[in-house]
Amino acid sequence: MAAPTRYLSSRDRFSFVPVHAVWEITLACDLKCHHCGSRAGKRRSGELTTDEALDLVRQLARMGTREVTLIGGEAYLRRDWLQIIREVRDQGMDCTMQSGGLNLTEARIKDAVDAGLQALGISIDGLRDVHDRLRGVKGSFDAALKALYAIKKSGITSSANTQITSLVIPQLRQLMNLFIDAGARNWQVQLTVAMGRAADNPELLLQPYELLELMPLLAELFEEGADRGFLLQPGNNIGYFGPFESVWRGSGDDRVHWTSCNAGQNTLGIEADGTIKGCPSLPTSPYAGGNVRDLSLRDIWWNTDQLSINRGRTNSELWGFCGSCYYADVCKAGCTWTTHSLLGKAGNNPYCHHRTLELSKEGLRERIVQVEKAPGTSFDHGRFELILETVDGRATDRLPVANNLVQITSARKVTRSSVPAELILCRGCDRHVKIGTKTCPFCRGDIPSLAKLHDKRLRDAKRAYKRLLKLLPQAQS
Repeated sequence: MAAPTRYLSSRDRFSFVPVHAVWEITLACDLKCHHCGSRAGKRRSGELTTDEALDLVRQLARMGTREVTLIGGEAYLRRDWLQIIREVRDQGMDCTMQSGGLNLTEARIKDAVDAGLQALGISIDGLRDVHDRLRGVKGSFDAALKALYAIKKSGITSSANTQITSLVIPQLRQLMNLFIDAGARNWQVQLTVAMGRAADNPELLLQPYELLELMPLLAELFEEGADRGFLLQPGNNIGYFGPFESVWRGSGDDRVHWTSCNAGQNTLGIEADGTIKGCPSLPTSPYAGGNVRDLSLRDIWWNTDQLSINRGRTNSELWGFCGSCYYADVCKAGCTWTTHSLLGKAGNNPYCHHRTLELSKEGLRERIVQVEKAPGTSFDHGRFELILETVDGRATDRLPVANNLVQITSARKVTRSSVPAELILCRGCDRHVKIGTKTCPFCRGDIPSLAKLHDKRLRDAKRAYKRLLKLLPQAQS
């Protein structure tokens, strides 16, 4: 069986192949979303012409890109969107698309499939009341759900994606059931980030301590979905390194865990006017490496500092809690988009499950407070401050002991190889620890003894399963 298109081989990681490109082909949009980071609505001035867009497709293919995801705005509002799909497929790359689904008719879906589109995802951010409120158009929920059913009918892979706001957590289980009924194969969730219109509506943002409620719920939903052939996938700004990390990040494979922001390493983002970034969600400034009208894609990818931000990131760039975190050497503060949009620079991420757990042990939590409004431009952000307080919301001047649980990992220059450091799972608390660790820093368990006990239980379970299989034919007869 062939590996999934986005699977990253050691060669991909070592050579920084831009495996996946996410391309905003237009900023035109038929929705008015209150949490839209790009403030989509009107077309950008100077969007790429058809000839320029098709040439960019060919440049992507020459760079080794294997999948192109078309987004907007709303991709189907660009007149030549079908031509772009055809060219992506003609160049040997997979082509997928994400849509709000408001006017994604069966005819449009059929045209896209005929052009070669292989998978289509629909954004649904809550049940009818919440979704319509967030999307700014009455009836948008019904239209999106109808589009999801139409994709199933078309025969290509359908998926759903949801931005997790403060409003949607109680509705997540109902949403999953709706998506399964509509034939979606998988569901990607990500935290709403303080960018664009979301920065204008800070009440939509989760408080960091709400991860203590969200993470166990997502783990439950993952298991329930898996039993029904449905895959829940966390976005890059959900995690990191709590007891459920290997459940959703690796579908139960405990060798899989978060390995730092991938922007500019194996992913790239394209704005509709040809601006290139390491990730489509990053602010244009300071993360745009250049424009394909001025430089070739290859030149921008290899020769601009903005696209290489994660290829040489060291621990010396981390600060706050993240600077002294146990996982600093591997995680490097999680999602750059989330942290920069919130605090004005990367390197300190309060939206971290490990972090909230460690603070909670001390009776502490963090709260975000907006101190600067966003200016009102595409991919803009304001600024928030972190308030440390007790778990019941009282002010405190106490510094968390959690910052000093372990020694700060020494800063070191990252080599050209970006193969992530290897961690193992403590079988006492399901938290990842560094290889060679004897006593878990989180549950104080004896890691080698716990591993032996776990292996014994697995062997016993396998033997019991084999005995059961032998007994089943007799019981049936």
